Amino acid sequence: MAKKPGIFPTFFISGFECSTFLWKDQGRRNLTCETQHHLYARQDYQMLRKLGIAVAREGIPWPMVDKAGVYDFSVIDAFLEAMAEAQIMPIWDLCHYGYPDDLDPFSEEFTQRFAAYCRAAAAYVTERLPGQHFFTPINEITFFSFAAGEWGWVAPFKNTKEDRFRLRLSLCKAAIAGVKAIREIMPEARMVHIDPLVQVVAPLDRPDQIPAAYHETYVDTFVAWDILAGKKHPELGGSPEILDIVGANNYSFGQMEYREHGPHAALDPHDERIKPLCELLNLVWERYHRPMIIGETSGMEGGRSAWLKDVMEESLAAVNQGIDLHGICLFPAVDMPDWHTGEWLHNGICDLKAEGEILKRVLHQPYVEELRRWQKELNRVTELDTNPFSDPVELQDVIDAAKRLQTQPDQNWY
Repeated sequence: MAKKPGIFPTFFISGFECSTFLWKDQGRRNLTCETQHHLYARQDYQMLRKLGIAVAREGIPWPMVDKAGVYDFSVIDAFLEAMAEAQIMPIWDLCHYGYPDDLDPFSEEFTQRFAAYCRAAAAYVTERLPGQHFFTPINEITFFSFAAGEWGWVAPFKNTKEDRFRLRLSLCKAAIAGVKAIREIMPEARMVHIDPLVQVVAPLDRPDQIPAAYHETYVDTFVAWDILAGKKHPELGGSPEILDIVGANNYSFGQMEYREHGPHAALDPHDERIKPLCELLNLVWERYHRPMIIGETSGMEGGRSAWLKDVMEESLAAVNQGIDLHGICLFPAVDMPDWHTGEWLHNGICDLKAEGEILKRVLHQPYVEELRRWQKELNRVTELDTNPFSDPVELQDVIDAAKRLQTQPDQNWY
């Protein structure tokens, strides 16, 4: 049988909500603390180990680490110890919507400080964890630009399309500088650049908005990745090697009806205008021909197992069509709050149940059972062995499962 080694030790990946933004009416927030992941890192990683997941997206909180260019990385020491014990390989988010208070993201200093921080972060973690290293320099550049540049949710609290475009360019410039700085320390480090899969349609009674909706779907969605790949603004230094691994996030609210002002409206699950995930994945693959993962995906409430079934069927249909898919990230591992209301979203592998001041982790069993079913279909481990890093995923098993199952793309999410 032909061998096709994957990039990661397990096909299923997970991760933890780690936003550190300045929120519009609440000041600096740290979602790692809000979910108590900082207190229960060991338990959280052991949970992943028992689920057969050896890779997790994790954050280094730039605003908490970098004080005017002086670094204190001790805030991640507990995570490093827990990862080493559970044998979990991190994909480090170095800027998850948050940056130091004394920086202007439109300035040249932002780029320089970010590159220096990336260099220091890479040195810190590579000295303390052996093996291959993965980084996401700036998480969701496209979404970050909307939230901070046009909608005013997070710092720098801008509210025009022009500010969004300027912020996106600045973030791309900083991300490219960050990649280069990391590779000064660890030349073989891999990058995973995360952004959402998006489809925007015009309202049925507004055919005049069709061009704007089309532009957001087929142009705007890709600008950040295009810059990182060197397709646009080549003077910033992007290249396919900088883009490296493409992480495409898939949520139901990524398919939307166009609105001129403010966020677009999510399509109803039964809307006939929904595009199959397989088709969206192929748009990315045909544009870049780089290794891909689904960087985040999850359903909500009781729909989590059905969502995973749909994502797997669509992903395997895309594999049958030739995309180079290396993993699917079930995000988050533990529940997270709605940023606006603070209510738990119930979208994690574990729900969080308050018991006094403790947030108890409670596995959502139907989700876990669906994960187990797909691990068996793909010939994947259901619990990590003694050394999960000894062999990468055998992608031929995934390709063979796709050929055997012959799943077909469709518009249905459930």
